[in-house]
Amino acid sequence: MTPVVLRRATASDASAAADVWLRSFAAALPTVVRPHSDDAVRTYFREVVIPLRETWVAEATEATASISGVIGLMVLDHDQLSQLYLAPDHRGQGIGDRFVDLAKRRRPGGLSLWTFQVNRSAHRFYERHGFVAVEYTDGSGNEEREPDVRYVWRPGQG
Repeated sequence: MTPVVLRRATASDASAAADVWLRSFAAALPTVVRPHSDDAVRTYFREVVIPLRETWVAEATEATASISGVIGLMVLDHDQLSQLYLAPDHRGQGIGDRFVDLAKRRRPGGLSLWTFQVNRSAHRFYERHGFVAVEYTDGSGNEEREPDVRYVWRPGQG
């Protein structure tokens, strides 16, 4: 398994983090239509996500260039876990678990998040970490117009 460190993102991580987001979104949500172009996503990461949100990256620290670099990201926005994405070839290695543990330590009073209803693997993942589904929508409130679900974690829930 590739050694991985979790660290706060810096401005120089914006491009790699956006690329992870784009690859992960395409792999995990092939039926969900993205409302923004790849370039717009990269600009958003560079101008908003990295400088204005509490953004963390998972960085593979192996010396070989083919597997080093940013392989995951997590964004906290107040008490919301607003993004957690991993490069598709790095799922199932415990990195997401480490991100959720970090999020719980950073927000010990509780967390909420939204995920799409079609993302069943995300539901299983968050439920395994003690999150509880509290609201389902028809998607009219998100840019993708995709039905979603809000999850909440409170201390003592898991």
